[in-house]
Amino acid sequence: MQRKTPALTVDAIIMKDRSILLVQRKYEPFQGRWALPGGFVEYGETTEQAVIREVREETGLETSVLGLLGVYSDPHRDPRGHTVTVVYRVTPVGGALIAGDDAAHVRYFKGDELPPLAFDHANIVRDALQP
Repeated sequence: MQRKTPALTVDAIIMKDRSILLVQRKYEPFQGRWALPGGFVEYGETTEQAVIREVREETGLETSVLGLLGVYSDPHRDPRGHTVTVVYRVTPVGGALIAGDDAAHVRYFKGDELPPLAFDHANIVRDALQP
């Protein structure tokens, strides 16, 4: 009997002047909604490598991991199935901000002017903005 296990994902918190970088999703689920840059961890890659890759693919930015914000594992956080996300604080170290891969648009939002967010990203952002 094969056991079902959750899929592993990563998300990035990128801050600039008390604003947070979000991507507008190009595809379902949550097409058109804003979300943190992130995605699925590929086999053979660390979560740190995955978050750097996903940010590059979705935003054009080269980043460095600052540290772990937290792990979010609500079985209902993603309508495609049970996912567990590892969320890192990252900082840009190069590249140019441009929407790519699964992102229709990319921009910084002030913490008090956030649009409705996909998945459980409102909870993650709230945690990230805690002093």
